[in-house]
Amino acid sequence: MTTKMRITAIKPYPAWVGTRNQMLVKVETDQGIFGWGESGLSGREKAVTGAIEHYREFLVGRDPMQIGRIWQEAYRSQYFEGGRVLQAAISAIDIALHDIKGKALGVPVYDLLGGKQRDRIPTFASTGDEAEGDVAIERARELRAQGWQAIRFFPVGQSSKDIFEPRESIGATASILNKAREALGEDVVLGIDYHHRLSVAEAASFCNKLGRGVLDFLEEPIRDETPEAYESLRRMTDVPFAIGEEFASKWQFLPYIERGIHQFNRLDVCNVGGLTEAMKVAGWSEAHYVDLMPHNPLGPVCTAATVHLAAAVPNFAWLETRAPERKLGFDSSEFFPIQPRLDGPHYPVSDLPGLGVEVNEEAIKAQSFRFWEAPHLKRRDGSVTNW
Repeated sequence: MTTKMRITAIKPYPAWVGTRNQMLVKVETDQGIFGWGESGLSGREKAVTGAIEHYREFLVGRDPMQIGRIWQEAYRSQYFEGGRVLQAAISAIDIALHDIKGKALGVPVYDLLGGKQRDRIPTFASTGDEAEGDVAIERARELRAQGWQAIRFFPVGQSSKDIFEPRESIGATASILNKAREALGEDVVLGIDYHHRLSVAEAASFCNKLGRGVLDFLEEPIRDETPEAYESLRRMTDVPFAIGEEFASKWQFLPYIERGIHQFNRLDVCNVGGLTEAMKVAGWSEAHYVDLMPHNPLGPVCTAATVHLAAAVPNFAWLETRAPERKLGFDSSEFFPIQPRLDGPHYPVSDLPGLGVEVNEEAIKAQSFRFWEAPHLKRRDGSVTNW
C-alpha cells in the first residue's frame, strides 16, 4: 500500500502586492506536492495569519486528501466556531488542499467538484471607482465595445476618502444609470454596487428614482446582518438583489436563499469557507433558482479557485473581474507567472492539474506586509458611516 501523504507545513504569507495586501497560504506535504490558497478578509490579514497558525498546530501530520474531514475539524474544534476571521483562514487552507489533491491525482480542481460544465467563464466588468457622470457612461461604452455584456457601475461619491452622504448620492447616481440605459441599449446587463452604504429607506428611494427596467441587479445596498431588513426592502422594489460577499458560511446564506430575498449570490470562495462550503451553497442555491455571481476582488489564487467553481456548477451568471487596462498590480506576473488570463470578457477554464496557478514564493517572501485601512467615512454631521 502506498504511504499516505501528510501535511508537513502550513505557511501564511500576508504580502503587499499591487495596492493592497494579499493573504496567501501555502500547504506543503511530505511527498513534495504543495498547494496555494487565499484568504478574503482584506485589511485584517494579521488576524487571519494568527488563526492559520492556530490551525497549523493540529493539521501538520494530517492527510491532505481528506478535505471534508479537515474542514469539519477546523470548524468544530473550538467552542467559538465560525466567524469571518476563522472562516477566512479555513477558506485559504481548504483551497490549498484542493490544489494539492488535484496535483496529486493529475486533474484540474473542477474534476474534484463534479467535472466541467462550461469551457469559458463569463465575467462582468466595472466602470471604476473614480468614474462618475458622463465619464462612467463613456467607460461603460468602452467595456461594451470590448465585449462585456454585463457592466457594473459605482455610486456617486464611491471614491471619497472622507465624506459620504447617501442622500446626496442616490439622486445623482439614479440619473446617471437612467442615462446609461438609454445610451447602452436594452441588451446590456447593468448593475451597481452600493457597498452596503444605504439604509432601507435610502435604498428604496434610490430604486424609486430609477426608470423601470434600468437596473438588472443592485449589489449590497444595505448591510447584511438583518435579513428582515432586506425582506422589507424586497417588498418595496422589484430590482434583483446581488448579496453575499461578506457571508462566512452556508448558515449566513440560509435565510436569504430560503426566503427568496435575493437573486444572485455574491459568494466569495475565500471568505465562505473555501470550495468545500462554496459547493454546498451552490447546490442549495440551485434548488431555489438563485445564480452564483462570485465576488472576486483579490489575487490570481482567488480567481483560479473561483473559475474552477464556476466551471463545475450549473447555476452561474458572471464572475467579477477587472478590465485588463486597470493596472492595480494584484495579478502581477512577477508574483504569479502562471494564472488565469482573460480572453475578451471570459476566463478560459484551465486543464492544468490543481488550480493551475504558479506563485513565485521567493518574490512573495520579499514583499513585506503593510498595514492598510479602508477609508473611515463620515457624514457631514460628523457621525461614522459605512465604507
